[in-house]
Amino acid sequence: MISSELQFILQLGILIVFTRLGGHWLRRWLNLPGVLGELIVGMIIGPYALGHIEWPVIGALFPVATTGHAVSSELYALATFASIILLFLSGLETDLSTFLRYSVAGTLVGIGGVIVSFYLGAGCAVWFNIADGWLDPKALFLGAMATATSVGISARILGERRKLDSPEGVTILAAAVFDDVLGIIVLAIVVGMVRAETDGVALSIPHISWIAAKAFGFWIGATAIGLLCARRFSRMLKHFKSPPTIAALALGFALLLAGLSELAGLAMIIGAYIMGLSLSRTDLVQLIHEEIEGLHNVLVPVFFATMGMMVDFSAIMPVLKIGLIYAVLAVISKVVGCGFPALLSGFNRYGALRIGVGMVPRGEVALIIAGIGLTSGAITQDIFGVAILMTVVTTLLGPSLLSASFENQASGLRKPAPDTGRIQRRIIRIPFASMDLAEFMLAQMVRAFRREEHYVHHLTPEDNVYHVRKDDKLFIMEREGSEIRITCAERDSHYVNLMLLEEMLNLRSMLHMTQESDDSGAIEHSIATSLFPASGDSNT
Repeated sequence: MISSELQFILQLGILIVFTRLGGHWLRRWLNLPGVLGELIVGMIIGPYALGHIEWPVIGALFPVATTGHAVSSELYALATFASIILLFLSGLETDLSTFLRYSVAGTLVGIGGVIVSFYLGAGCAVWFNIADGWLDPKALFLGAMATATSVGISARILGERRKLDSPEGVTILAAAVFDDVLGIIVLAIVVGMVRAETDGVALSIPHISWIAAKAFGFWIGATAIGLLCARRFSRMLKHFKSPPTIAALALGFALLLAGLSELAGLAMIIGAYIMGLSLSRTDLVQLIHEEIEGLHNVLVPVFFATMGMMVDFSAIMPVLKIGLIYAVLAVISKVVGCGFPALLSGFNRYGALRIGVGMVPRGEVALIIAGIGLTSGAITQDIFGVAILMTVVTTLLGPSLLSASFENQASGLRKPAPDTGRIQRRIIRIPFASMDLAEFMLAQMVRAFRREEHYVHHLTPEDNVYHVRKDDKLFIMEREGSEIRITCAERDSHYVNLMLLEEMLNLRSMLHMTQESDDSGAIEHSIATSLFPASGDSNT
C-alpha cells in the first residue's frame, strides 16, 4: 500500500485534471455551468462509485474515509480552504453601491426569497417526516440550503443578453447581495443551534434568540469594523508595493478572520466573506482578484468535486421522490418569494418573473451549507443527496428559464423609473487617424494612470479593456478600432480630461520634435523618453 502523502498527491492530481476536463466539456457541448461538470466528476470518481475500486500496487484511490466524512481529512481540509477562497472572492465582487442604489427593491426581493424558501425547504422535511419538527437540524439545514442563491450563473445570462444594467438585472444582483447576507446569517444561526444541541444544551426561545443575536452581532460588528478600517488597511497593504505580497496578506487576514468566526461558534466562510466585503470598495479589488484568481481556478473545482464525492447513491435512491419535490419547491419558492415583492416595487408581471427566475439557481453556497451539515453530523447522507439533487436541478433550470423570460422584449417596469440617485456616467471618445496610433495612446494612458498610483487591471489578454481604480474612482478604458473610449462618473470627467490633455500634449510634442530634428539619435531619445519615462511606475 502507498503512503497517505502519496495517496493525497495522486488524489489531488486526478481531481485537478478531471474537474477541468469535465467543466470544459460541459460548457462546450451543453452550454452549462462548469460547476455541474465538477460536481458530476466528483460523483463518478468518488468513494461511493469508481473511487473504491482496488488497483494494483496503489489500491483504492478514493476509499471511504473513517474520519466523519467520506473523503480523507487532508482532502477535506483542502476543500475547506478552497471554500474560504471562494467566499473571500465573492465578498470582493460584491457591489455595495449597486446594492444601496436598489436597496429598497433588493431588500424586499431578498427578504421575500429567504422567508418563502426557508419555509418551504424546512416544511418539506417536516411534511415528509424526514424531521421531527421545525427545530430539527434536518429541517433547519434543508431550509437554510433552500435560501442560497448562485447569482454568478444568472449574471452570465444577463451579460450575454446585455441586461446587466437593466432594472431587472440590477435588482437581481442587489437582491442576491442581500440574499447572501441573510443566507449566511441563517447558516450561522443553524450551526449554532446544532452545536448547542450536540453539546446537550436544551433549545429554547431565549437560547435561540441568543444564538441569533450572536450571529447578527458578529456579522454586523465585523462588517462595520471592516468597512470603517478598509481604507486604512488598504493603505497599509500598499506600502509593500508588490502585488503578490498585497494579495497574500489580504488572503492571510481572510483566513484569520475565518478562524475567529469558527471560534465564535459560526461558520468559517462567514469571516472570509466579511473580509472580502470589507475590501470590496477599495482600489485593491482588481489587484487581489487577479493575483488569487489562479489559486481559485485550481482549488475551487476541487471543492465542488469533493462535495460530489460525498454523495452516497445508495442513500439517495430511497429519497429520490422527496428530492425531486424539494427541488421543485426550491424553484417555486424563489419565483414566488422574489417575484411578489418585485410586483410591489414597481415591476410588472414580466419584470417580476425575470427577477424570480433569476434568483432560482443554487450553487456554491448551498453546497457549502450542505457540506457543513454533513460533516457536523446534523444531516445524514440521504439529506445531503437531496441537497445535491436540488442544486443540480435548479442550476440546470435557472439559466434556461431566465433566458426564455427575456425573449419577450416588453419592459419589466409598470412605468419608467426615475434616474435620480443613480451615478451619472460619461463616455469620453477620442478618435485617432489609425489603429496603431490609438494603441500607442492607450499604452501611454495606462502608464500615465499608473504613474498617478492608480491600479490598472487588464481584463483579458485578448481584449483592449482596462479597469482603472484609485480610492472611489473607477474608469473603464478601452480601444475599439482607431477610437479610445473612457467611461467614468460625471464627477471624474474633468480629471480624466486633464490626464488625456497632458498625454496628448506629450504626444504632440514628441511628434513635433521628430518632424523638426534630422538627428536620428535625438528622435530615438525622444520616443524612448515618451515610452519609458524616467519617473517610476512600479504600481501595477
